[in-house]
Amino acid sequence: MEKIVVFGSTGNTGVCAVEAAVQKGLNVRAFVRDPSKLPDHLRDSVEVVKGNVLNYTDVHNAIKNVTAVVVVLGTRNDLSETTMLSEGMNNIIKAMKDLNVEIVSVCLSAFLFCKPEKVPQIFCKLNADHQREFDAVRNSGLKYIAILPPHIADRPSGTCEVQHDSLPSGTMIVSKYDLGKFLIDSLTQPEHYGKTCGIITKY
Repeated sequence: MEKIVVFGSTGNTGVCAVEAAVQKGLNVRAFVRDPSKLPDHLRDSVEVVKGNVLNYTDVHNAIKNVTAVVVVLGTRNDLSETTMLSEGMNNIIKAMKDLNVEIVSVCLSAFLFCKPEKVPQIFCKLNADHQREFDAVRNSGLKYIAILPPHIADRPSGTCEVQHDSLPSGTMIVSKYDLGKFLIDSLTQPEHYGKTCGIITKY
């Protein structure tokens, strides 16, 4: 894994993914809308690229000369209707195909394990776009790792458990540090390619 690009580098999980990649000794490109939001301790360790995931040219330029892609797009605390996640994902998929990049890990939501009618009403609009994002990834033909976390907690690393096609039994949380690390580690773990991964942290 020579060089990776992380989309969503300044979010809570995105920062953890960038940190995990740097600690692993990878060459990291951080794609950000606002470079000032990237923590100071990371800015000197990565290549910072400013852009908007909804702009195809920005996305294409960010994916040039990388060997894998990490997608941690989010809306922070905005739960309103959106198409940003799926539109951004479609741009990323198109650029990856245009540039012959095959491997991508994507952070989605454990609500995708539920039937739509079981998703709490407050999350339904956001979950609908997560579903469109998930469908785009699954139908992309890429070596994708679709990661579906439950509540992402601002807690230290613990015992991280990963299971295909459902959440592991136990807690309904995952440490943001464990999630960020798995987004990076899974890029070189072919057993997860083309899989949907539930992930939790146990303490």
